[in-house]
Amino acid sequence: MNKRIRLLLPGIVLVLAGCTLAPKYTQPAAPVPDAWPTGPAYTAAAPTNAVVNPDLNWLEFFPDEKLRQVIRLALANNRDLRVAALNVERARAYYGISRAELYPAVHAAGSGSKARVPADLSPSGRRQTVERYEANLGVAAWEIDFFGRIRSFKDRALEEYLATEQARRSAQILLISAVAKTCLALAADREALALAQTTLQTQQAAYDLVQRRYQLGLTTELDLFRAQTPLEAARRDVALYTQQAAKGENALALLTGAPVESDLLPAGLDDLLPPEEISAGLSSQVLLLRPDILQAEHLLRAAHADIGAARAAFFPRISLTAAIGTASRDLSGLFQAGSGTWSYAPQIVMPIFDARTWAAARAAKVQREIAVTQYERAIQNAFREVADALAVRGTVDQQITAQQALVHASAETYRLAHSRYEKGLDSYLGVLDAQRSLFAAQQALVSLRLAKLTSQVQLYTVLGGGWQTQELAGAPPLSDPVREPKGN
Repeated sequence: MNKRIRLLLPGIVLVLAGCTLAPKYTQPAAPVPDAWPTGPAYTAAAPTNAVVNPDLNWLEFFPDEKLRQVIRLALANNRDLRVAALNVERARAYYGISRAELYPAVHAAGSGSKARVPADLSPSGRRQTVERYEANLGVAAWEIDFFGRIRSFKDRALEEYLATEQARRSAQILLISAVAKTCLALAADREALALAQTTLQTQQAAYDLVQRRYQLGLTTELDLFRAQTPLEAARRDVALYTQQAAKGENALALLTGAPVESDLLPAGLDDLLPPEEISAGLSSQVLLLRPDILQAEHLLRAAHADIGAARAAFFPRISLTAAIGTASRDLSGLFQAGSGTWSYAPQIVMPIFDARTWAAARAAKVQREIAVTQYERAIQNAFREVADALAVRGTVDQQITAQQALVHASAETYRLAHSRYEKGLDSYLGVLDAQRSLFAAQQALVSLRLAKLTSQVQLYTVLGGGWQTQELAGAPPLSDPVREPKGN
């Protein structure tokens, strides 16, 4: 009977060690509507060729090969993304430490001592020299996790590791989005610079014409200064957009972590192939797959594990110290027959009164409520971001169409005003107003075209796309460790 008990005892210990006092996790309900918002701003239907699945990887979403090369450069060299990857490795190592605490740490130790004992202290009454040599294999203070305290710490470390991994994926999404938006902004700045340079040439020609007419006495000095006003404004705009383009190149170099070759930089928006059209689908549940929301959920699970550890602190802790080895007074007899030794020292500590355990339990419960609130806030923020992106997509095409008509009308107005001035029918004030309106309309059209392309990238980003195919970017693939089942 005793033999059966000895055989069952290890199994009982393992079963009890697998239990945990953490509360059962239940995913909180999403505090947002199931469907996306509707109304005049969202009436424009998604293109028929739009991709509904947000898992579309960035290589497919961005068809422009030059932009792909710039993104690859950023994924390989960006320091922020590298730090995020190193944080994942660190969290994984911490998880390994927490998991290893479930198992005993076995150590081998050898020692030797030699001491002179005076006659009055010697059992034999004679002065003697005492020698002792030992070699042991043992376990020191191994806590048997009957109530799941260590297992709860391990589960928390696992959830924090998974949350850090999702943080890396979020960092990659944001990096890809930032690179694409910076390239688009640089293309728009260069296009605006080309427009300003063309306007400068036009204004220079107009000023030369007015100056010749002034020298011939056909116009007034007022018209001459009026013609100089847009000329100087055009010079200012050329300098401004030259500065903006240089800043865009600097921002892109920072994101990529290395200088970008000039042949990879776009000369204008028309030089870039537009991103693929995607659709948010019908349900907002797709937001639950966003890496930042998954990160918040893992942190919520970690808070549940903290409650299990706080509850386990109210129960006894059982630890074991044991060793087996050999000892001898002579080094040569250390491994001879009859020199074996063993020892074991179990210990149980029962908490009677410790106010800190009650405070820790309350703190763990409050931390869980904080994690729930942060999780819900992450979902609400994600819903708002997608709704904003859908509102832009639903209205930007109408704005572009209206702006194109405005540019055409402004160009015709400028042509007619300039013609009437050359014929002496109007003053140069009408030409000046028409030219100013035309240039502003052209600049606004460039901004709207940029807004449309940026909104496509933004919608793709806020739906959680862009973290796939890390291996193609030169980054090591991330694999989730197998989640161990929760104990009862």
